[in-house]
Amino acid sequence: MNYIPNILFALALIVGIGFFANNVKKLIRNIKLGRDVDVSDHTSQRWKNMAMIALGQSKMVKRPVSGFLHIIVYVGFIIINIEVLEIIIDGLLGTHRIFSSIGPMYGVLIGVFEILAVLVFVSVIVFWMRRNIIKIKRFWSKEMTSWPKNDANNILYIEMVLMVLFLIMNATDLKFQAMENGNVVSQYLTPLFSGFSDGTIHIIERSAWWLHILGILAFLNYLYFSKHLHILLAFPNTYFGKIVPKGQFKNNEAVTKEVKMMMDPNVDPFAAQPEGAGDEIPAKFGASDVQDLSWVQLLNAYTCTECGRCTSECPANITGKKLSPRKIMMDTRDRLEEVGKNIDANNGVFKDDGKQLLDDYITREELWACTTCNACVQACPVSIDPMSIIMEMRNYLIMEQSAAPMELNNMMANIENNGAPWPYNQMDRLNWKNE
Repeated sequence: MNYIPNILFALALIVGIGFFANNVKKLIRNIKLGRDVDVSDHTSQRWKNMAMIALGQSKMVKRPVSGFLHIIVYVGFIIINIEVLEIIIDGLLGTHRIFSSIGPMYGVLIGVFEILAVLVFVSVIVFWMRRNIIKIKRFWSKEMTSWPKNDANNILYIEMVLMVLFLIMNATDLKFQAMENGNVVSQYLTPLFSGFSDGTIHIIERSAWWLHILGILAFLNYLYFSKHLHILLAFPNTYFGKIVPKGQFKNNEAVTKEVKMMMDPNVDPFAAQPEGAGDEIPAKFGASDVQDLSWVQLLNAYTCTECGRCTSECPANITGKKLSPRKIMMDTRDRLEEVGKNIDANNGVFKDDGKQLLDDYITREELWACTTCNACVQACPVSIDPMSIIMEMRNYLIMEQSAAPMELNNMMANIENNGAPWPYNQMDRLNWKNE
């Protein structure tokens, strides 16, 4: 009978980690639906970006208040959960605070954990107030419907509960309190349980212990369905982020090749193409659905924290246009999830559902409102590039559907006919010098 708690703990651990592993497998499958791209260049710069941006939180502190609070939550939550290793060992072996054998250093570590737990709890309350009482504008945009709002609050509630359970677990652990070393915060909670018998206090301690580890496992599996997935994906996303200058656009290689041939006087336009040359031409120019995007762009979509910094910096959005870079990423992720569920429902094969990212999720009005200023890319704290998706979809509209706005069509016609964006004959270009 003494082994029943250990068996139950092992089962909970297996189920929790197994469900998480299955979700990770599904996540990787969905990301790999995108086109393959080579991001093996600039390795040292990529490692530096990951260290500075994901680990060092360098872009978070551009907004000092939220950045500082986020660092507290980020560091505190990770360090506190180091104790999870002890909980897992205790749960599997039936021991109790097995690391306490290291001596006084154990008390120092738990003391630091308790201080961080209080700081995390306070920071999370401030975050909750910013969202729900102060109601900062970027958290209440149109795309922040019921689920994104509830999801953000759910995460805050979970973090508060986990920190409280950690402190209660320490406050009601009579063996730990007897150490008089490390109970920096929990010692002030212990008097709250002074009226209870030792047996009742033990039950409270065990309940807090179980709820704490089960809460962590539940939170781990909640990540897949939440914007908090960036906890895991921020590191690979910053590593695979854009390295070239932000203003540098990607050339369409097929079009570039055709232009070079047109400009080369030595090329015979009637010559037969070399064998296999036709295979280099893409089946589709640009992107109309998530499968047309690169896997890095799909990784971007899953990494989005929905913080809204991109949208709050977007000049098109600020001036009342329909475009919201955050919504572009949220729509891409929603469509990708829909495609993934379609594949799951059809035994691993995608069946056309009559939908696509273009028009069904992202409107043309949104796409053409973008000024390509890169403000959204610069503002993102985890190196997400919403503009690259916008440009791919614009490419599709122009190259595949000839569906550019009239003003843009006029400009392109002028370039083709006059060699310049303006509707003037080439012979008249120097007329200004006579004025």
